[in-house]
Amino acid sequence: MGPSRMSLFSLYMVQNQHECILPFVQVKGNFARLQTCISEIRTLQREGCFRPQGTSLQLAVEDGLQQFKQYCRHVTTGSALSYTSLEITILTSQPGKEVVKQLEKGLKDTDLVRVRRLQVVEITKEALEYTDSASPIEESSNDESSFLGTDIDLQTIDNDVVSMEVFFKAWLHNSGTDQEHIHLLLPSQSFSNISRARDKPMCLKCDLQERLLSPSLLPGTADGSLKMDDPKGDFSTLYQMASQSSASYYKLRVIKALKSSGMCESVTYGLPFILRPTSCWQLDWDELETNQQHFHALCHSLLKREWLLLAKGEPPSRGHSLREAATTFYVIMPSRSPTLLVKAVATRELMLPSPFPLLPENPPDDSLKIVEASGAQVS
Repeated sequence: MGPSRMSLFSLYMVQNQHECILPFVQVKGNFARLQTCISEIRTLQREGCFRPQGTSLQLAVEDGLQQFKQYCRHVTTGSALSYTSLEITILTSQPGKEVVKQLEKGLKDTDLVRVRRLQVVEITKEALEYTDSASPIEESSNDESSFLGTDIDLQTIDNDVVSMEVFFKAWLHNSGTDQEHIHLLLPSQSFSNISRARDKPMCLKCDLQERLLSPSLLPGTADGSLKMDDPKGDFSTLYQMASQSSASYYKLRVIKALKSSGMCESVTYGLPFILRPTSCWQLDWDELETNQQHFHALCHSLLKREWLLLAKGEPPSRGHSLREAATTFYVIMPSRSPTLLVKAVATRELMLPSPFPLLPENPPDDSLKIVEASGAQVS
């Protein structure tokens, strides 16, 4: 159900010694086991905890890395699955900068090539402003992080339910930068007819981000009673496509600009998605900057003209097929932030006949007073 946002998960508890509470397991289908693991952590509130020894954290990181390598060798033998890298997050109530320096010193001789991200999260009781993205540490004495071959991110969050919930929800985003997700194709400005515009379109490279979790993913909704149909183009598969070859880009080809006032919400369906300029590391800085500037210019232009875009989905080619795939169309809407909202829109073939007469201009005064009085109670 849905994209595999976190394929594997493992959990360590570090006190006087490090203890692996949960070895690497696949997240999908292991909800009960993960719940048991969380329940075991909650016992710490009764038993108390101890300040870890100097080398305990280093040993936990090294042990986790070793277990990951062993798991990969065991699982990928004769399997199409491949796990190439992992992210390590350390939650602590100790001063974050001290923990970072401790890791930099202890992991100098450790091979961290398989580690995509090493993050230290300091949980504080003080009311500090939460930042959505982790901020890298600024104080590093002898450039130790350069010896590690990976940067250590330091983030501080408040010790309250909302801050913790936002932090863990961020794990569900696809934050990989190995490849852009979407190519947004716009008509070129230098063409005299529509055929030339299609041959040489302007391409904006974008990353795709989910805005909502589908209610169908919640426990107890397996019967599909709360299921919200995803677009036929199945945006959710883009997260798997990101790890495939460069020929697998999903394309959105803009075919028409429409007045935003003429858009009826009743013809959109499925979960909304957000487009933002790509942060793919494989693009050079000049291309990234130019792409971002063009993306922002598009947002400004759409807002200024009160336009939205109608686009046609062009999924990656899957070879010859006797059955032609259904075409999906999308509306792309601007906002005051440097992002675009994407929603699937129904075509004429999907619409059921529904008469929509104009609303009478003058409703009866008695009815109007009753309804306005009712509305005043909830305003």
